[in-house]
Amino acid sequence: MKSITVTELKSWMDSNEDFQLIDVREPYENDICTLSGVLIPMNNVPAEFGQIDQNKKVVVHCRSGKRSANVIQFLEQQHGYTNLYNLEGGILAWIAEVDPSMEAY
Repeated sequence: MKSITVTELKSWMDSNEDFQLIDVREPYENDICTLSGVLIPMNNVPAEFGQIDQNKKVVVHCRSGKRSANVIQFLEQQHGYTNLYNLEGGILAWIAEVDPSMEAY
């Protein structure tokens, strides 16, 4: 499984890299803090995976990196995705290393 650090993701954002950001947390978690990705809660991914691009880089994130890793494993095994990156440490790492003004939970 490919992964990306929060500092690498910040660099992609700052340089307008062409990628899709998928948030697999629950809506209430997204309400607390967000990186403004497409919200597809983990349990909805099997029904809504068609929203996830197969033709460009896709960063999948959750709170700590565990749920997003499970989603990536599912998408790679069941749907043949090869373009997915797990955000190491999830949004908690983003808050710790990139934007400490965001609310951690």
